Amino acid sequence: MSKIVVLDYGSSNLRSVEKALETVAADNQKITVTDSPKVILNADKVVFPGQGAIGQCMQNLKEKKLDDVIRECIKNKPFLGICLGLQSLMEHSDEDGGTKGLGVMSGNVVRFTEGMKDDKNNAYKIPSMGWNQVYQTKTHPLWNGIDDGSRFYFVHSYYVKMNNDSDIAGSTDYICRYTSAASCENVFATQFHPEKSQVAGLTLLKNFLNWNGNT
Repeated sequence: MSKIVVLDYGSSNLRSVEKALETVAADNQKITVTDSPKVILNADKVVFPGQGAIGQCMQNLKEKKLDDVIRECIKNKPFLGICLGLQSLMEHSDEDGGTKGLGVMSGNVVRFTEGMKDDKNNAYKIPSMGWNQVYQTKTHPLWNGIDDGSRFYFVHSYYVKMNNDSDIAGSTDYICRYTSAASCENVFATQFHPEKSQVAGLTLLKNFLNWNGNT
């Protein structure tokens, strides 16, 4: 039995992630939502979802002693980050007056620029909320069966700026072109919510459940 853990640090969208994973899981794949360091460390794969503010996220991780657990898991397990699960992997975020991230990947999180307008002179809304295209910037097992330019669901006011182009797996245009998916070795993380992204999102989650961590 393959054990897949959804990391519970107090986020509000855990049930939707759990349900989406259960929808695509095979009979020999067990999905568990937990904040137990022991259970997480013993899992075969880890999913780190999140929504809300990064300051509270990082505080909860530290209070539950899950920050070091995440760093340990990333050393040897297939790992999927979603939304804040991507942003928290970076070194620093400008949100909440400046917040130190887990530093697992080299990059920073910045806010969309206010007051920008599109080519029709309409002001961009912040947060970015709704469907948008993701352009695959490198091949990866989690993109299998997903067309380049497929649409995924986003909700965010901040975005990731990667320091290494080789870590960018997908990009999206909204006010600027930004990293909407990142990958490095056994880690894959998205700014969008695959659990809310219908067929393309479920395909990505199924790909993750079948992924051995190699690229």
